[in-house]
Amino acid sequence: MLKSGHLIAGQWTKSSAQFANQPTSGKPDVFAVADSVLVDQAVQAAEHAFWTFGYSSPSDRAAFLRQIAIEIDARGDQITEIGCRETGLPEGRLAGERGRTTAQLKLFADHIEVGDCLDRRLDVALPDRIPLPRPELRMIQRPIGPVAVFGASNFPLAFSTAGGDTAAALAAGCPVVVKGHPAHPGTSDIVAQAIDAAIKFCGVDAGVFGLIQGDGFDAGEALVKHPLIRAVGFTGSLRGGRALFDICAARPEPIPFFGELGSINPMLVLPDALSQRAAEIAKGWAASLTMGAGQFCTNPGVVVLIDGPEAQTFVSTAKTELEDTPPQIMLTNAIASAYQKGGDAIAAAPHVNRVLFGACTQRDAAAQLFTTTAQNWLLNDDLKEEVFGPLGVVVLAKTKDEVMAVAKELTGQLTCTLHLDDGDTALARKLLPILERKAGRILVNGFPTGVEVSDAMVHGGPYPASTNFGATSVGTLSIRRFLRPVCYQNIPQSLLEVEECDRS
Repeated sequence: MLKSGHLIAGQWTKSSAQFANQPTSGKPDVFAVADSVLVDQAVQAAEHAFWTFGYSSPSDRAAFLRQIAIEIDARGDQITEIGCRETGLPEGRLAGERGRTTAQLKLFADHIEVGDCLDRRLDVALPDRIPLPRPELRMIQRPIGPVAVFGASNFPLAFSTAGGDTAAALAAGCPVVVKGHPAHPGTSDIVAQAIDAAIKFCGVDAGVFGLIQGDGFDAGEALVKHPLIRAVGFTGSLRGGRALFDICAARPEPIPFFGELGSINPMLVLPDALSQRAAEIAKGWAASLTMGAGQFCTNPGVVVLIDGPEAQTFVSTAKTELEDTPPQIMLTNAIASAYQKGGDAIAAAPHVNRVLFGACTQRDAAAQLFTTTAQNWLLNDDLKEEVFGPLGVVVLAKTKDEVMAVAKELTGQLTCTLHLDDGDTALARKLLPILERKAGRILVNGFPTGVEVSDAMVHGGPYPASTNFGATSVGTLSIRRFLRPVCYQNIPQSLLEVEECDRS
């Protein structure tokens, strides 16, 4: 079932160095580790494929995307079986994520057939304009070339091998080389087999997709440094993403790094809503905080309240709900260890109250809950850092002005949430301009876990939520990341049928 190697130019290639996955049960599977030579072969194949795939018709690319979805669904049972073993995620979650992944491919196929992502613009010629004539100017978005994509630990399907970055790049006409995540190399292997089958079915150049595997930094670094790579898509930790971002910037020819890194996704519960719905909101928050063992990039790790009896009701209700949530298995041993260390670091911070302690047993993690004052939170940068897992911090403010101060102190976020009732409108109006500068998505009376794949979705934000505040990694707008505008001046229309012509 597993190829256990690297997919390069349509061929499965192995190498002498190996690593093993960490399944929750059964014997580990062994996979090959790519070196710089194999990385170069994969990128060279992608560059060769670009000269046909980059100028193929939108309808051909759409058919390819839809066929990938068909091939993934055909291997659904295999993907779910190994995905559950590698990540500890339940079958229902893997099945749902597979549906999201294939729906995303189909949505992007529909979108590029309409052609809106090309943003065509025309300024007609004005030969009689005084004092100078104007030439005809046409603008169209064109694909940039081979793209490197890094799989995410927490989404083995939707943000990995055939996930959002890969789907967006292929939709734009850019070949992709994926660096599989070592947390789920078997899942990446099966999904890559599905893409390979779609390539063969559609007659696409085999270099249009490559998969390289490995458990270290070397292969990823070689991929990002390769001079033929034109952009990088990444979902992961702030530390790892920042290292790759710096490599992209330090290249002789810098390239864009579209990284989705870290976010605490704060919720601000305003006074009227807190007085009316403290227990209800607390229950919803606890459910969102513990969903998927808290291993979502939109996990709402911080809640801001004005202190008082209703705030204490919120805290006590959240504690009860979290206590009743059993420990959940985390994606890897390393992630579980980091979660425990993160909780210990917050507990050791001054003026922090540990309301609920949830210990880790190997890969199992239980929820943790802390409270602190707004003044202490403002002074302690450690409390503003994301802890990946089901850990929540309740920030207790004295006044509305302190709530405003906390909002202004936030770094870039994927999401910010307001819980409000009618009496909170005036305060919400003051907060909204602040939050618009902080986050890519602002919610009202909801919970941020769960990201709709659609035309209007923005999954990104100011740094450190992402490295490019003008982009999104979810939704049809994500395709634009791998296109760039080209202006054509006085060029005959026959030369501009670029979707159909052969540039080889």
